[in-house]
Amino acid sequence: MEQTDNQRKPLGIYIHIPFCHARCAYCDFYSSTACSAERMNRYAAALRRHITEYSAQLDGYIVDTVYFGGGTPTVFGAERLISVLDRLKRRGHVSLDAEITLEANPESVDVNDLRRLRRAGFNRISIGIQSSKQNHLTTLGRLHNFETAERAVEYAREAGFTNVSVDVMYGLPNQTREDFADDLLRIAALQPDHISCYGLKIEEGTPFYIYNGSPFLPTDDDAADMYLYAVDTLERYGYTQYEISNFARQGRQSLHNLKYWLGDEYLGIGASAHSYIGGTRYAVISDAEQYMQMIETGGGVVESRETIADYELLSEYLMLRLRTTRGVSEDEYKAIYNCGMARVLELLASYEERGWVEHTDERWRFTPEGFLLSNTLIGELLDAQQRERTELVRPQYRTVETDTGQASLFENERRTVASFI
Repeated sequence: MEQTDNQRKPLGIYIHIPFCHARCAYCDFYSSTACSAERMNRYAAALRRHITEYSAQLDGYIVDTVYFGGGTPTVFGAERLISVLDRLKRRGHVSLDAEITLEANPESVDVNDLRRLRRAGFNRISIGIQSSKQNHLTTLGRLHNFETAERAVEYAREAGFTNVSVDVMYGLPNQTREDFADDLLRIAALQPDHISCYGLKIEEGTPFYIYNGSPFLPTDDDAADMYLYAVDTLERYGYTQYEISNFARQGRQSLHNLKYWLGDEYLGIGASAHSYIGGTRYAVISDAEQYMQMIETGGGVVESRETIADYELLSEYLMLRLRTTRGVSEDEYKAIYNCGMARVLELLASYEERGWVEHTDERWRFTPEGFLLSNTLIGELLDAQQRERTELVRPQYRTVETDTGQASLFENERRTVASFI
């Protein structure tokens, strides 16, 4: 008997488009600047075939979010993007009101393409602006100027997008607090529905790593001031913080990204995409050429899988949900995992005394000051959780496997977490 949508489990779909006209100096995501029409046509065909191969296994799910990330998906072109989305709609159960997001860089936005994409079902766009200052955009390796960014937002509205997100960064080389304050003012003037505000992270292996420890970077105190200023300013502009780096007008939170932070299931399609299905994480080959070859020859594209043990789910509950302003609750923790959190609560109470945590409506959540220290604080909470768990939980082990054949991401049913002793 065929399942109805009400009987199917929700699933997010992430589709990786690795193509970029140029690689940003700070970026460590998988991308490629080999953007010939022939190569992108071949990659689109591989994505469509990848979706088809999983179509039978998608039958038990209702797809309620789709996210085309990159890379720069708008470099891929409207026709290819629409062909991939159409294949997903035909082969999977995509909800009529699904959130369907497209990432874009300002210089690659075309109003006619956006109109076609909107008619095809894309209803959310995320535009990477990063800064309003030309010197900072040049340093970052961005190809646009702020006037191009303003025009991209105008094009998105003109094309019918009513859910527009933009990115802005702080902690850039030679960026002052006054620079960032002006960036926020000019970004807010565009009236986006969602703003992602990221601190620059210096990643080893990127051109920006030359700035590691550089005196040209703002001090930690200056970067902290920028972050706290953003939280306060964006709140006054009508953007409510719902995650460490994300702010939205009412009802405009990123539903897809919330899946990651709330531990929901998602499927990744494309080179370097990741999935979380049935308590197991999967990673696809991080090479577009190899990915296409394996898809074309019927080989396996999943290069590794990691089964998440029950005790790791406990840790991830703290790590991921404390990224959000919803935070964690003792009742929720016990209901999901049948395990106490006395030592964690004791530590959270000490953080509350220092102004790093607030406790309201039976939930614990970081304050903006706590978010600044979240890496350290979450580490301490995990240590406390570990000490408590060693007294209560049977030893369990994680397995990591490398697949040489075509592995099914759906071979494991969602597990009921075992009760802890």
